[in-house]
Amino acid sequence: MSRLNSGRWHRRVLSVLPAVVAFGGGHGLYASLSALRRVTDQLTAVVTVADDGGSSGRLRAELGCLPPGDLRMALAALCGDDESGRTWADVLQYRFAGDGGLGGHAIGNLLIAGLWERLGDPVAGLDMVAQLLGAKGRVLPMSSVPLQIEAEVIGLDPLSPDELSMVRGQEAVAKTRAEVQSVHLLPTDPPACPESVHAVRDAAWVVLGPGSWFTSVIPHLLVPDLAEAIVSTSAKRLLTLNLEPAG
Repeated sequence: MSRLNSGRWHRRVLSVLPAVVAFGGGHGLYASLSALRRVTDQLTAVVTVADDGGSSGRLRAELGCLPPGDLRMALAALCGDDESGRTWADVLQYRFAGDGGLGGHAIGNLLIAGLWERLGDPVAGLDMVAQLLGAKGRVLPMSSVPLQIEAEVIGLDPLSPDELSMVRGQEAVAKTRAEVQSVHLLPTDPPACPESVHAVRDAAWVVLGPGSWFTSVIPHLLVPDLAEAIVSTSAKRLLTLNLEPAG
């Protein structure tokens, strides 16, 4: 094959790579994106925005912003494999030590939150960080407002093992040893991020999981416009199961 024909073939291959939307949050989505970015250059991550623990919880409480932690992890997963890409990924994930005001904060969380304050637009801020990193894809929030997860559980109180109780907050739901019966979002019927809905409608593949079902997978289906897009899209839908049970 001549060099000219080889170049044309390479461009044709790139032009037919599928548009993929991956849903999730935290380490499960990180793993999914790390694999998917090796098979397509049209990759969008749609990320949960209910985190209320650690650095994300502190920034959310102080600034009233979306929790940036899971979004930061998705951006790190989309960094390139070259030295520059891996360096940026490490910088995003680095956490300040100590007990001071910065202690426990990830650099990426502060960068994202700062851009949100400066631009007043969460999607524009995430797109700017992705451009800065040379990310191999796009990262979007599933909702345009910060959310809270609430779960109905059985067995929370050892003295009343059959009693139905309520657990509120992503961190609490993820860590509960009680049996989860159902999960809800607060506010109810939250608004979907419009760009996320458009990405699902234009996708060739939609990937759900792996990760905690109650805090990283099911919440996407509790945002009405996003759930409707997942159900009605012409894309093929893929559910990635966990190798071990996860919430």
